[in-house]
Amino acid sequence: MERTEMINKFYGQSDEDTRLLRSRHGQLEYRVTMEYIHKYLKRGDRVLEIGAGTGRYSVALAREGFRVSAVELVESNLDALKKNAAGLPDIEAFQGDALDLSRFPEASFDVTLLFGPMYHLYEKADQHRAIDEAIRVTRPGGTILTAFLSAHAIICTNYLYDWVPTTQGIKENFDGEYRVKHFKEQLFTGFDVCEFEALFADKPVEHITTVATDNVLEIAERRADFSMTDEDFEAFADYQLHICEKREMLGNSSHLLYICKRKE
Repeated sequence: MERTEMINKFYGQSDEDTRLLRSRHGQLEYRVTMEYIHKYLKRGDRVLEIGAGTGRYSVALAREGFRVSAVELVESNLDALKKNAAGLPDIEAFQGDALDLSRFPEASFDVTLLFGPMYHLYEKADQHRAIDEAIRVTRPGGTILTAFLSAHAIICTNYLYDWVPTTQGIKENFDGEYRVKHFKEQLFTGFDVCEFEALFADKPVEHITTVATDNVLEIAERRADFSMTDEDFEAFADYQLHICEKREMLGNSSHLLYICKRKE
């Protein structure tokens, strides 16, 4: 099955529209991510979101008055995005692939969000192509925020917890030297943090920071007795925002952000 067919099939059967709302780890991912988006946005900026899903970020930013272009590969997600954006004047939505942003000229955007595609790109050439396209359409001095998954967190959330035997998970995701393997049968592919940062090493960008957006909440929430009041969540979110750039925290988080600036 081709990558695009596989992704369309998966998201066509899942409830992506409420992913960042229905769980505490989703709420934390959204809270931390929006905090960092707002660090680099200023009034009048143009925003591009690549892999916009159903528009959770794009629609929120358009409601704040930012001019937003959203690109989404999956047809069902794009339909939901357009419905969620109905009546908003400052957002446009297109079907498209992160590997080809040719509809947009060089240096079109002040802030570029590459938020979904790196979860589903398994070949190094495709990973570099998506990053290069995101850089190309961002103006010099503009900011690029790229979301990715931790392969080490995947071992905990998908294998160590209770889905599949841990031995199988380690063999599937790492070679004999514990280097990460990427293959489409995973559907979601994770990275070693240093491996992901190295993808940007020879590109015309300056690294700003790498951020852990959801900590270990995904594991905690699977406990039958898990409970977190709104007060506790606010306290944990404040804690996360204060420690999310610490290097020792990065691999614990399922979702991460690599943030960089295109060189002037």
